[in-house]
Amino acid sequence: MHLLTFLKMAEPGWFMKFMILGAQGVFSNGFFFSYLIAPKMCHRFVGYLEEEATKTYTYAIEDLEAGKLPGWENLEAPEIAINYWKMPEGHRSMRDLLLYIRADEAKHREIHHTFANLNQAEDPNPFVSEYKDESKPHPTRGIEYLKSEGWERKDVI
Repeated sequence: MHLLTFLKMAEPGWFMKFMILGAQGVFSNGFFFSYLIAPKMCHRFVGYLEEEATKTYTYAIEDLEAGKLPGWENLEAPEIAINYWKMPEGHRSMRDLLLYIRADEAKHREIHHTFANLNQAEDPNPFVSEYKDESKPHPTRGIEYLKSEGWERKDVI
């Protein structure tokens, strides 16, 4: 959705769209075969990618707030983003969009690092598991207890 949002904003030509599609095709197939061989390594790799994306969006937000991105100051999020994130009226600026995307990236980082920390063959998915002690922090679908390095095995089983 992040890519679709920015593609909608940039409206690239057919050549760039073709290049993006080609790159995704090559990466997706390579990643598929890599995942069959070493899923923990793939989760860790994606966790690091998401970590860098989180930093990148943080820097973009800081630059926007510092006035270093004047072209983005009055931009409104495209309709595709407004509908996807259900962005409320009055919170549809470029800054708001970057905050939504950064939150997604931070959650994806946590999920992938967590899966890399677990035993793939034995451990349940901690993000859909039910926990007996609700007073203790545990993985959730939201960002209530976000852990940038992911949840350790001892914390979720």
